Amino acid sequence: MSVHLLLSAGRGPQECAWALARLLRRLEVDAKRHGLETHRADTVPGERAGTYRSVLVRISGAGVEEFAASWTGTLCWQAPSPYRAGAGRKNWYVTAQPCQVDAPRTAFREADVDIVACRTGGPGGQHRNKASTAVRATHRPTGIVVVVDTERQFGLNRRIALRLLRERIEQGDEAVERAVTAARRRVHDELVRGDPVRVERPEGA
Repeated sequence: MSVHLLLSAGRGPQECAWALARLLRRLEVDAKRHGLETHRADTVPGERAGTYRSVLVRISGAGVEEFAASWTGTLCWQAPSPYRAGAGRKNWYVTAQPCQVDAPRTAFREADVDIVACRTGGPGGQHRNKASTAVRATHRPTGIVVVVDTERQFGLNRRIALRLLRERIEQGDEAVERAVTAARRRVHDELVRGDPVRVERPEGA
């Protein structure tokens, strides 16, 4: 079992990217203590060395969902700014949200398609009605249905119907992928400063 957490500094100042790097290391240490494995699946570096604007971390192992939940929400790194001497602010916020990484692809198999001959009207309708050359194709896993009567031969209509079904399924998968990508982008704008679920500090602070 694995969970992906997206940690983001949002549109915060460079200190938030610095805080994200420290919170990430703290999360990794905490995960190891719980017998979990972590992997930085994707990173977007900050302006300064050793900082991150965002990191996608994959966490794997038994009990990962409960662990991820304990790190989900607004996280706070509490320490003075390393870049601006005398700055009064000491709370730097980061958001961590579980996210879907890969949208599942729908495998297309002809065995999953029900083909039924049917009659339709239109030009040459009398001939078609008697011959039942039209095709009604239903893809059972998705429920997508197409009806094809453009040709006078059942075999040709069947071939067209299968091609249309495949195209519809691919279009649906692409729409899901776009939605997954958009959801990941929204995380960067959902950072809520204040009321953190966790407050972490440097060792000894």
